[in-house]
Amino acid sequence: MTITVLVPDEHGVAAFAGVDGVRAVQYDPAALPEEAGEAEVLVPGFLSADKTRLVEGMPKLRLVQLLTAGAEAWVGQLPGHVMLSTCSGAHGGSTAEWVMASLLTIFRNMRGFEDDRRSQTWAMQQTETLQGKRVLVIGAGDLGRQLKRRLEAFDAEVTVVATTAREGVRGLDELDVLLPEQDVVALMVPMTPATRHMVDAGFLAKMADNAVLVNAARGPVVDTDALVAELTSKRLRAALDVTDPEPLPAGHPLWTAPNLLLTPHVAGSCTGVHARAYRVVVEQVLRFAKGEEPTNLVRGAY
Repeated sequence: MTITVLVPDEHGVAAFAGVDGVRAVQYDPAALPEEAGEAEVLVPGFLSADKTRLVEGMPKLRLVQLLTAGAEAWVGQLPGHVMLSTCSGAHGGSTAEWVMASLLTIFRNMRGFEDDRRSQTWAMQQTETLQGKRVLVIGAGDLGRQLKRRLEAFDAEVTVVATTAREGVRGLDELDVLLPEQDVVALMVPMTPATRHMVDAGFLAKMADNAVLVNAARGPVVDTDALVAELTSKRLRAALDVTDPEPLPAGHPLWTAPNLLLTPHVAGSCTGVHARAYRVVVEQVLRFAKGEEPTNLVRGAY
């Protein structure tokens, strides 16, 4: 038996080429192909829109397999019989790499040295180092694990926090004690109702003076107004790859906030992204084709 999978691009067609039991058909969101009537799996594009129309055009749909680790845009958008699976395992390394680049840029003052180069100023100075920094990683999934491994290679002291404590992982109920002790707090959590504005004014107030908040999760995990207030006072520093709102509109105070390193949601956007994403997609779809549940299935209240 062969199942039909709708994929958004040629990368998807190539990824499934030669895979037994799966036929990949590239689709145009504006005009679904006739194979949509038989397709059981949909792989939406990275920035897929008009979800309702896509789903309604696929009467036999049973699985939506994402190319992203985050699923918040699709939760609640599907009929009860349709499963939703993420691309966890594809982007953790790239995202962790962005965090490392951001922290090294901040601690080694790379932007300051670049400003000196532009002004032809030779200004030797001592900088901070990532060695020995106490880093709290909030999120123990693929992103958190990948970041921990890289931080430890740089001799940072890493503490990982998740909803539930277990061996090697502290619980969220310990944040009040942990936050004041950290030089860096890195957010690597999914966007859920529980994580929305997790980082509010109270959370930020508990962070140590001059600590760095890193958001590689989703913009709404952080209360933007509360963060702007801390940055404006220059008490905290931050590195953001995501913002709320996003894209960041002209004139927004984050554009000019001091102590901020800002990038436009590019942590996972680097060479090889399609190959890494479709490797996970193929694994998940093959499990489905064999009658098994995808390991990245979104369960319950995401």
